[in-house]
Amino acid sequence: MIAAHRHSPETYRETAEAAWRWALDQVREDDGPWIPTAVTDAEPRVPDDRDGMHSGIGGLAHAIHEVHLARPITLEEDHLAAAIGRRIRTVVPAMTETTYFDGLVSALGVLIALDEPGSEIAVSRLGELAGPDGWPQPYLTEPRFHPGGVINDVTLGNGAVLLGALWAADHGVDGADALARSAADLLLEEAEETPDGLAWPFVPRRFWAEPDRPSMPNFSHGLAGVAAVLALAGSRLGRPELVDAARRGARHLVGLADTGDDGFRVPRTLPPQTPDDLTTNGWCHGPAGTSLIFPALELAGVGTVAGAPTTSWQRRCLHSVRTSGIPARLHPGFWDNDGRCCGTAGVADIFLDSWQHGGPDEDLDFAVRLADVLVERAVREDDRAYWRFLEHRADEPVLPPGVGWMQGAAGIAALLFRTSRVVQQGRTAAAVRRMDNWWALPPATEPDTERVGAQT
Repeated sequence: MIAAHRHSPETYRETAEAAWRWALDQVREDDGPWIPTAVTDAEPRVPDDRDGMHSGIGGLAHAIHEVHLARPITLEEDHLAAAIGRRIRTVVPAMTETTYFDGLVSALGVLIALDEPGSEIAVSRLGELAGPDGWPQPYLTEPRFHPGGVINDVTLGNGAVLLGALWAADHGVDGADALARSAADLLLEEAEETPDGLAWPFVPRRFWAEPDRPSMPNFSHGLAGVAAVLALAGSRLGRPELVDAARRGARHLVGLADTGDDGFRVPRTLPPQTPDDLTTNGWCHGPAGTSLIFPALELAGVGTVAGAPTTSWQRRCLHSVRTSGIPARLHPGFWDNDGRCCGTAGVADIFLDSWQHGGPDEDLDFAVRLADVLVERAVREDDRAYWRFLEHRADEPVLPPGVGWMQGAAGIAALLFRTSRVVQQGRTAAAVRRMDNWWALPPATEPDTERVGAQT
């Protein structure tokens, strides 16, 4: 069954092409390619995170990987891919940031997506930067934190290094298995006992010089992401103690959740700081992203959590998202973002992953509904398209259009390319496997990862 949709596959594809064309228009050259974070009337400057996956040139590599499933890449795209690879290889040997968003873990994802050499250098560099507690983060500073502090999470911390190491190991990168074992050991040591399982604070308590901020228990910065990557590590490395830690973390997560109305919602922060903390639904801090822990546990052989089938908790997460009211902007501050990180495109991708992994047709229906809204919210300028998010607390609430992967046109375009393909081809349509979603997809959907040659 193919979902009912307001727009044709050709319209999703045409909007994707227009948005991708607009993103390509923003590429500049200064010691290699770069893009502005957002387009304003001011002269753009090279951003500090120019090479990262989140909003930098690295994210365009992931978009190119998606584009080549839609059509042969052009000479322009081929040259850009090669230039991104050269730039990332150049900066990796001196890189000190380690994160999934902008550091060495990001670089691993970019180089693997482009099928470019250099991943082993990134793995080696991560090994060189490791301290006795993991990978120190420079923004953990006094007076709030003691020197040398580390983070546990799956985007900025030791969990991110483990996620990247597992991805590199799956691609045969030298040294990746050893790096994964080291990162997993560090996370295991940081687990805190709770009455119903295990937890991982954002920053281990011994580094707190002042009381820490409320915890963020969902995927990007908290318990759900850490437990998910430990489950994957336990499966990949043959270490049942890691799987058990992940299972116990999931048990604690269930205890934190509101499971009424057949749902699964954990507040953005605990304790909640504002009413908005109860209404987050995206990849970072909501049940869409948190759902990813459960296919990771299933892959690791964990059939039940807290007395219920593991898969039932994933369905509850997705049910909460579908019935939350998104993508409508119900009130100021509710669903003002259409990007991958915090908004519509990221949620749609998770629902497509679930449907292609055997989920019910309601997953596809909802993903297509989100894609329809993305088409309708696109700002069109001739044959170009982009999106403008909202910040209701700002004097000018309509934000400038973002360019990159996680919060811009490139990432939204990739989702629309995929939607067009899935609506046309069905459940077996090729899907790009990335560091952040491979376990949520069936192996049969993995495309050829070689970079497609350019059109002549």
